[in-house]
Amino acid sequence: MKIYTKPFDALTIQELYALLQLRSEVFVVEQDCVYQDLDGKDTKAIHVIGKKGNKIVAYTRVFAPGDYFPEASIGRVVVKKDQRQYGYGKTIMEASIKAIEEELHTKTIRISAQTYLLKFYNSLGFQAEGKEYLEDGIPHVSMVRVEF
Repeated sequence: MKIYTKPFDALTIQELYALLQLRSEVFVVEQDCVYQDLDGKDTKAIHVIGKKGNKIVAYTRVFAPGDYFPEASIGRVVVKKDQRQYGYGKTIMEASIKAIEEELHTKTIRISAQTYLLKFYNSLGFQAEGKEYLEDGIPHVSMVRVEF
């Protein structure tokens, strides 16, 4: 998998369509969650895209401090279902952390993590803060990563 990091304006129409399709495929269809994915925040994000050949198989969006949370943040973490056995979730998250450190010059990152992924995010240096809450009907917990 090759990683590409792009601001919104640098995305091609094909990339935008493919990443929105992947987000819908996983978050809406697979997780059976009806929610407003097009939330108006993609234009502020740095898009971290994992491609195999010409296909997007992993993706996140990264925000500068103050654009989503007071800290820098990573969201919409997604890996295509038939590609999850290759460790691409860890690869795309590591690339997202690196993008925050190198492009946004900060090491403190906040995420809203699906609760069932706590151990995965712990392995990347994130620690849970506060109580579990429902976001779009799915249990989540706030997590923070300080220099790891």
